[in-house]
Amino acid sequence: MALAALGWILADGPRAQRFLDLTGLTPDALRGAIADPATHRAVLDFLAQHEPDLLGAAEALDVPPDTLAAARAELAR
Repeated sequence: MALAALGWILADGPRAQRFLDLTGLTPDALRGAIADPATHRAVLDFLAQHEPDLLGAAEALDVPPDTLAAARAELAR
């Protein structure tokens, strides 16, 4: 789910740049850390911190926003 959400984030240039800016990742670092659970948490944290993005990603992924929030909570354990 986090990888699908990342695809949604990266599909929009300004949103992708905001994600990189807020996480401190570079495109190369993101490519290298794509399978890392910490990266997945960063994706879901990014969405959770901005409700319009959370709702947009949920709609694009055809899941309830609560599903993304639950995935975030699961990765936080």
